[in-house]
Amino acid sequence: MYTDVFIYICSYLSGYVLTWVAMVTEVVLCDRDASGDMAVQSWTQSLQSSRKTALIHDGKRKIHFLFTDGNEMAEEYDLKTDELIVRKWRNKSTLGAQGQWEVEVGEPPASPVASSDDVIKENNSNPLFMRTDTKSSFQWRIRNLPYPKDVFSVVVEPSEKCIIIKTSNKKYYKKFSVPDMERSELPFDCSALSFTHANNTLIVSYKKPKEILTLEQELLKELKKLKGTGDGNVDCKTQ
Repeated sequence: MYTDVFIYICSYLSGYVLTWVAMVTEVVLCDRDASGDMAVQSWTQSLQSSRKTALIHDGKRKIHFLFTDGNEMAEEYDLKTDELIVRKWRNKSTLGAQGQWEVEVGEPPASPVASSDDVIKENNSNPLFMRTDTKSSFQWRIRNLPYPKDVFSVVVEPSEKCIIIKTSNKKYYKKFSVPDMERSELPFDCSALSFTHANNTLIVSYKKPKEILTLEQELLKELKKLKGTGDGNVDCKTQ
């Protein structure tokens, strides 16, 4: 009899604990999702409230954003495919001075040509890291990596909110963040990551979350409504 009562109590307590754990887990997940939703809304509002200049030139839709904090973003879209070709940022310093443009998406700026033979030029065989997105994925290409695919390890590090690339021969290592995910405070999904290797180029892809896809689609609709000039420089600050 005592044994039956003991088993009953243990079973009852176990069920109570499991229910409590499930409740706590649900609350934590909801909080995380709510935080992400708020961040997406905040970034969307920043885009909407920014001053925008549109320029149609050379088969591209060029947009210049001036945010309320004085920071600037410039984007270029292919007119035929609507794919993002370039995104770069220029932030103001604490003293209000304008910084240099920093490329987030697209071909990195070419190194200045050396004016003297005494100046050591950049080795063209060094790995070249650049981001080239598609409509459905964030994508990075690292050229000049002449190793077989099985040498590479590409993983998501959720605790550091980044992606890590390394090789078993210890010839290459790269850790990088995804600014879009940071701005929207979205969690990483390991199953969204994939990579391939061909022609000495490693291609890393991460499927865009639905929140990012929705945001980009809505933004592009608004950008297409802007009246773009036929020539000029997207670096201007006009309305």
